[in-house]
Amino acid sequence: MDNGKINSPVGESWSEYRKKHYTAEEIAENDLMVKLVGEMINTRKEKHISQRELEDMTGVKQSVIARMESGKTDPQLSTILKLLVSMGKTLTIVPLELAEKQDA
Repeated sequence: MDNGKINSPVGESWSEYRKKHYTAEEIAENDLMVKLVGEMINTRKEKHISQRELEDMTGVKQSVIARMESGKTDPQLSTILKLLVSMGKTLTIVPLELAEKQDA
């Protein structure tokens, strides 16, 4: 049966899958979390701080930091703020349009 659709041997791309199975809001939320956690990882590494040292600085368990950095958990805002402050960072709330322009 030929439905006119070409099937890839590896299936659909992640981008295609995301668009089919998630709302635009869910995708935007996920992208923001990935960006935030990525920035936190970069900051920790730039400051040459290990996860264990960050635990000592903040009281947030190393295993929680590892799960957060690997995307296996959805961290609470209080945890994010505790980690950011200890590394000399903060959050800023800006309109999405402005954030997207800054990324370009």
